[in-house]
Amino acid sequence: MRRLLLALLLTLGCAAAQAGSEGFWYLQTSVYTTHWSNDPEHNNHQELIGLERNRADGVVWGGATFKNSFSQRSNYAYAGKRFDWDGTPFYAKVTGGALQGYRGDYRDKIPLNRFGVAPAIIPSLGANLGRVGTELVVLGNAAAMVNVGVRF
Repeated sequence: MRRLLLALLLTLGCAAAQAGSEGFWYLQTSVYTTHWSNDPEHNNHQELIGLERNRADGVVWGGATFKNSFSQRSNYAYAGKRFDWDGTPFYAKVTGGALQGYRGDYRDKIPLNRFGVAPAIIPSLGANLGRVGTELVVLGNAAAMVNVGVRF
């Protein structure tokens, strides 16, 4: 499964690199997470590191590695769309991709994870001030996370 995820990330990276010189890269990390239900097993420190390519037309490609709700190292490779609100620093974004890393007793904590990789759709709302940005990410019916990042 790791080879499959690595191949997907490399494919996304190559596609983003060939997308043209317009747009920007976005490097981000998580700073706050809260779960909707109070469970002592839940990890609220995701240690997320993500790299994303944002094209001028709003198409995004990227990948992230993080510790899931049960402290297991997990990965998310995705593509999606950013919707900028003209004249404001705000935007909405939705991504879809492959989520890997929920194993053992926690395999069934995410839907459709029968083979160790599950599809995921993740919406977020963001704002940027110059090169610095922040996003509120909704993680299904499980949690919400705040990320901060830098554009380059």
